[in-house]
Amino acid sequence: MSDVPANDRPAPLNAIRPPVARWTHIALPCTDIDKTIAWYEEYTPLRLLERREDADGYGAWLGHPDMVETPFILVLVSFFRDQNGGPQPIMAPFAHIGIEVTSREEVEDLARRGEAAGCMAWPPTDMPPPIGYICALTDPDGNMIEFSFDQGVYAKVQEVWGPGA
Repeated sequence: MSDVPANDRPAPLNAIRPPVARWTHIALPCTDIDKTIAWYEEYTPLRLLERREDADGYGAWLGHPDMVETPFILVLVSFFRDQNGGPQPIMAPFAHIGIEVTSREEVEDLARRGEAAGCMAWPPTDMPPPIGYICALTDPDGNMIEFSFDQGVYAKVQEVWGPGA
């Protein structure tokens, strides 16, 4: 509970808010924000939504342009105080962001491109259910990004929470 009396609190800045509590973002530090934005736009379906700068550093929001009703954002932050310290992997060696793609060929293409760019972490591998066919790449700071096919997230959500469940 806030100790600030209701009449002394600042008014909300945004007229549009979620109808219920929602998972909205994950935040990762990065050393070179331009390089990191470019990497995510090259290897993932995420696109730059907004970019900011303040006295502490740079920030960027990346997301899916088609997720207007239920947005989920990757927040990248490059604090000035940390920029000379080099990469700061937070999601490694197993912690990762998972992205499900539409085919085995997409997994293989991402793996080929990642290997050529020197950012392949896990080669394409068939894993037991429900994991599916996966590979992983590392972003410029060493964070693990997994790409999967046939992982079953969509199927499970429909089975448990979808229409007719």
